[in-house]
Amino acid sequence: MTDPIADMLTRIRNALMVKKETVEIPASNTKREIARILFEEGYVKEVKEVEDGYNGKLVLTLKYTERNQSVISGLERVSKPGLRSYSGAKTMPKVLGGFGIAIVSTNKGIMTDKQAKANNVGGEVLCYVY
Repeated sequence: MTDPIADMLTRIRNALMVKKETVEIPASNTKREIARILFEEGYVKEVKEVEDGYNGKLVLTLKYTERNQSVISGLERVSKPGLRSYSGAKTMPKVLGGFGIAIVSTNKGIMTDKQAKANNVGGEVLCYVY
C-alpha cells in the first residue's frame, strides 16, 4: 500500500455511505493521531484499539445525527505521496471558512490547523475534514 492515510479516509468514507456503525482500520502511529483528532473534534463517537497479533486495529464508531445523516460530510486527502502539500503557520488553509478542519503534520506532532496556528508552526497538510 503506497498511501495508508488515503486508505484510512476511503474506509471511513465507504462506511459512511452505507451507514455502518463502526469501521476497522489497520493501526499505525499516524492513523492513531488522526483518529484521536477526529474524536476530539467530535467527528467520531469513539476510538478503540483492538489487538490482532500484528500491529493492531483501530475501531472507529461513526457519529450520525438524529435524522441518520453523517456528521462528516467530506474527507479529502490533500498531500499525496506524489505531490506533497506544505503550508506555513500564516498561510494555513481554512476549510469551509472555518467550519471544517485541516489535519497537519508538524514537527511538534499531528494537529489541527487551528492548533498549528496557535503554536505558530507549519507543516504538511494531510487532509481536510468537514
